[in-house]
Amino acid sequence: MSERIWLFDTTLRDGNQTQGVDFSVGDKTAIAHELDKLGIDYVEGGWPGANPTDDGFFADPPSLPRAKLTAFGMTRRSGRSASNDPGLAVTLRSKVETICLVGKTHDYHAEVALGVSLDENVAMIADSIGEVVRRGKEAIFDCEHFFDGYRANPDYALQCAKAAFDAGARWVVLCDTNGGALPDEVERVVSTVIEHIPGDRLGIHTHNDTENAVANTLAAVRAGVRHVQGTLNGLGERCGNANLVSIIPTLMLKMGFETGVTREGLKRLVHVSRALDERLNRPSNRHAAYVGASAFAHKAGLHVSAVEKDPACYEHIEPGLVGNRRLILVSDQSGRSNILAQFREIGIEVDGDDDKVRRLVDIVKEREFQGYAYDGAEASFELLARRTLGTVPEYFRLNSFRVIDERRYNAAGELVTMSEATVKVEVGGEQVMTVAEGNGPVNALDFALRKALEPAYPALVGVKLTDYKVRILTPGDGTAALTRVMIESADPAGERWVTVGVSGNIINASYEALHDALVHRLHSTARAAA
Repeated sequence: MSERIWLFDTTLRDGNQTQGVDFSVGDKTAIAHELDKLGIDYVEGGWPGANPTDDGFFADPPSLPRAKLTAFGMTRRSGRSASNDPGLAVTLRSKVETICLVGKTHDYHAEVALGVSLDENVAMIADSIGEVVRRGKEAIFDCEHFFDGYRANPDYALQCAKAAFDAGARWVVLCDTNGGALPDEVERVVSTVIEHIPGDRLGIHTHNDTENAVANTLAAVRAGVRHVQGTLNGLGERCGNANLVSIIPTLMLKMGFETGVTREGLKRLVHVSRALDERLNRPSNRHAAYVGASAFAHKAGLHVSAVEKDPACYEHIEPGLVGNRRLILVSDQSGRSNILAQFREIGIEVDGDDDKVRRLVDIVKEREFQGYAYDGAEASFELLARRTLGTVPEYFRLNSFRVIDERRYNAAGELVTMSEATVKVEVGGEQVMTVAEGNGPVNALDFALRKALEPAYPALVGVKLTDYKVRILTPGDGTAALTRVMIESADPAGERWVTVGVSGNIINASYEALHDALVHRLHSTARAAA
């Protein structure tokens, strides 16, 4: 039977220190439930007493069937007993069974930052961990600045870690707090520490300041630690924490360890990673290992031919193991293999020798020369392919649109900009004209189109634009430059698709992408119902 690694997620505490991230109580609760469903062993919810959000979260903590909800805090202050320290008391009173305390293990920080003697600092660690255990709670100790401390004074760093262990800490976690350690150093230091504290009582918590947080974590596991801390998508201050989304599948699929995440639960990894990004209202990293939309994308024709014969040629795992999927991209580097593979992906059956396939390859190359990009706009490619094969009906015809922007002072004396769009559309044999206002010209155009189309096509209700990207293709042309617009849309079920438009007029380019987005929804809904 393979060995077990215990997973500790600190997204809600350490991840919340990311610049631009500010979780609400509702956010924390929702993310905690996602982590629990994934199979994480420990979910660190925050620091009781540190701020109103964490106080609100711990006042009514979520019930997690699997994970141990954990509260964070610091060791007692100098001159206070562990049972009579106000800061520690708030953490100890939290309605959780696991407490993670942080303390100094670098002699410099003990003497300069805390202003205490080295012996007093050791006593603070032992007393605080002992108080957690005395109250019947599971104790975890974070050895802050451990690797820096070990580099400066290895005997003292070990003394601090050993004090927590002897006081009853379930896990003693070695922290690379400033992210400056490298994998060889981590493995060497951990191997020495294990001579004093068993590996099944040791953990690792690394930061990503040298882009080595995942490598450092795996090095520590190789050396024997069995508790791993990190965050979803590597959130964290400065350059972030070790990314559990990369670490978990590597531990399970590459290194053969068991975790609280089952093989079935591992298929939720893509969902959990993207759900966090959605909650943060930011685009997911398409190139993220394991879970990125492009993690198993193939573009060059020769690669696609090889993947068709043996996916292992260019895929290190089967994408479905982590809930991802293979993506065959179509671009001006494409050959017939890409086109046919993409056809199979979207359910189009066509003879590989059909002249229409050759014609589509030529069309794609010509349009990409004009500025279109189909390797990131799969929905537009699907519509182009189906139109080439003559299978997409004309759901509506836009006869004209007009967009007006007005910048003025309102009645309150505030400077405002209003956008208004008028569209004339032929839908269902009838001419329809609608007018709508929006937050910008594209938003107004979107609203006006939906206003005209939704009565005839209820499938468009609830479809929303989730991302909008503009790229100037000919910057030397100044304000007359050619513009490419890419729009990501989503339906109420969370299905997403990307479309593209190109024009010298940014509104017209936006309309092209918006038109494809709506038609793709209508056509895919019709096919699903057939």
